[in-house]
Amino acid sequence: MSIRFAILGAGRIGQVHARAVDGNEKAVLAAVFDPVEAAAAAVAERYGAEICDLDAIATADDIDAVVLCTPTDLHAQQIELFARAGKAVFCEKPIDLDSARVRDCIDVVNETGTTLMVGFNRRFDPHFMGVKAAIENGSIGAPEMGIITSRDPGAPPADYITRSGGIFKDMMIHDFDMAVFLMGGMPESVMATGSVLTDKAIEPLGDYDSASAILRWADGRQLSISNSRRASYGYDQRVEVHGSLGMAAAENEHPVRIEVATASGYARPPLHDFFMTRYIAAYANEINAFISALDGAAVSGAAGGIPTGIDGLNALLIAEAALESATTGRLVSIAG
Repeated sequence: MSIRFAILGAGRIGQVHARAVDGNEKAVLAAVFDPVEAAAAAVAERYGAEICDLDAIATADDIDAVVLCTPTDLHAQQIELFARAGKAVFCEKPIDLDSARVRDCIDVVNETGTTLMVGFNRRFDPHFMGVKAAIENGSIGAPEMGIITSRDPGAPPADYITRSGGIFKDMMIHDFDMAVFLMGGMPESVMATGSVLTDKAIEPLGDYDSASAILRWADGRQLSISNSRRASYGYDQRVEVHGSLGMAAAENEHPVRIEVATASGYARPPLHDFFMTRYIAAYANEINAFISALDGAAVSGAAGGIPTGIDGLNALLIAEAALESATTGRLVSIAG
């Protein structure tokens, strides 16, 4: 029997997840909701889904799971709505911008016994999964230090920045989750800094466009993160973990992986231009993992499981501490 899905939010990322659901033989995209009628209609027509409102999806006996691609400020209440309706929930990060609200939401999830997966897609990127595998199989020994680089080609629009929670909660939160995923366990403290270097229009919005963070674990392990809203050469995504026996790294990916050598030197094609193309496999893999979890099958990759509400909370706790550190200039302990 197929698992029947509803997609809430038919924008860019909603379309990505709709394609992934439709591509899994164990799933059917049965319903779609979006306040923009044309967006909902486009997805419904392409995949044979029905356009429904939230109440109809929540009360439908033939809808098993929902994928939330809605604005962040709606995530927590929608998770609670569908958890109480007995639906499994896949939610794009973050659950909320306030950790106390996230804790309350997780309580509801636990009370209802529903399955909640948070969309930290980078855990399912084949290259980053390879780094994780090298750690888990002992190839590089115990991880001691790490470096994560994430740089976007350009800044998002001002109206997005004002509701996103800022660079630490919106952009670097992916790297905080990756740090926990790769190094194992929560760090105890963070030292972070932020600047406006690429677009002065961001400063009056109360955010940064360039930020760095150093995470430290209780046993002394460290990991540094570099974020920028400007990378003239493309979408820069790299990970490196140094261990007691060696090092594992995932370098930047190119849409075309060739190298041309002439008397002038070596040249390669540009990087991917943004996350939509860089993480195609990761987005498909994470939805497949969610479906496997609902189907009762073992989840391959991503350390054998799916990112849960607790993973979403942990990344947000690090982000909150990093923002405090950048604002105060002090080392900040990360809440438990």
